[in-house]
Amino acid sequence: MPTDVIKAKNYLLSLGIHGEIPMGSERMEMRKRQMSGQQELVAGGTTTGTAPAQHEQAGQGERASNACCFCWCCCCSCSCLTVRNEDREERNRKASHDVKAEDPGDCEESPKPTMDEVCSWGQSFDKLMRCPAGRCAFRQFLRTEFSEENLLFWLACEEFSKETNKSIISEKARLIYEDYISILSPKEVSLDSRVREVINRNMLEPTSHTFDDAQLQIYTLMQRDSYPRFMNSPVYKNLLKSVSEQCPES
Repeated sequence: MPTDVIKAKNYLLSLGIHGEIPMGSERMEMRKRQMSGQQELVAGGTTTGTAPAQHEQAGQGERASNACCFCWCCCCSCSCLTVRNEDREERNRKASHDVKAEDPGDCEESPKPTMDEVCSWGQSFDKLMRCPAGRCAFRQFLRTEFSEENLLFWLACEEFSKETNKSIISEKARLIYEDYISILSPKEVSLDSRVREVINRNMLEPTSHTFDDAQLQIYTLMQRDSYPRFMNSPVYKNLLKSVSEQCPES
């Protein structure tokens, strides 16, 4: 019996069966390695799959935080909104400068004119313009003709010509130019090309005499054009009647 077993084993060995067992073990080992590798790939794929999603979400978050006021979301923290607020503040500051430049204030606070003063206005335009109450009445008339800017410009130039501080002269010159000389201003006064060229040259280094020619031209325009109509207007006639009625009582 042992002899037969030994013969059988030798027969199997002769058939090469001893090599099949290691080969099967290697295949099993390879399969295990392949399966473990596939599991690692699946796990890695899941991880890499979530990474782009996270990057995409992060990108969307960045896009939302950087959203501009021109996009549909209208983000409140948008830098463009800040720019608009700064522009609005700048316009408000400029508007306050404009009000100061255009409203000298002497017209509204002038005392009530006397009979002699009102009568003297009819003698010459110079007497009308030298009297605060006369300028006030003349300004009211110019409003009805939509030419009040002529008197406002002349008054601004009168105040400007008295300034001596160079830094203030430059600032006031800029305001007067923007309010009354610039063609973009709704309060632009009517000046000929020669005077405009003089002003443009003078604005390079403004002085208290920068607007002298323009002031004289507007003064002449009011004297020749507006003053005669003022003397025949209800504004002047009613004022003359009012002071004449009060004259006997005084």
